[in-house]
Amino acid sequence: MKRLPDTELVVMQAIWSCEPPVSRAEMQEILKQTHPMAQTTLLTLLTRLSEKGFIKIEKHGRISKYVPLISEREYLANQGKRFINQLCNGNISTFATALCDSGLTKEDLDELRKLLGKGEL
Repeated sequence: MKRLPDTELVVMQAIWSCEPPVSRAEMQEILKQTHPMAQTTLLTLLTRLSEKGFIKIEKHGRISKYVPLISEREYLANQGKRFINQLCNGNISTFATALCDSGLTKEDLDELRKLLGKGEL
């Protein structure tokens, strides 16, 4: 699975935040807060996401609705693995060091330790 460009990822995040199927109007309502875009731009991005296999477009009369084919969790897992492999040469120690050096707070690291200790990751 390829990494999505930032604007396509923003649209996918809007889709993931809704109960599918999602209308264009629902997405624009979400996006207008942080990433306002013209209707034509959004429709172009939705077409691209469909062509890439990230969403399915369903026709409901004259209205199109959008259904994610890849979950947010699947995408994040894939991109996390890609990050570790490409930037850390698959070395988990290098990744852990980078994560700790990234500006995480002590509380963030404590939460990560708890999750790892509980086996929730």
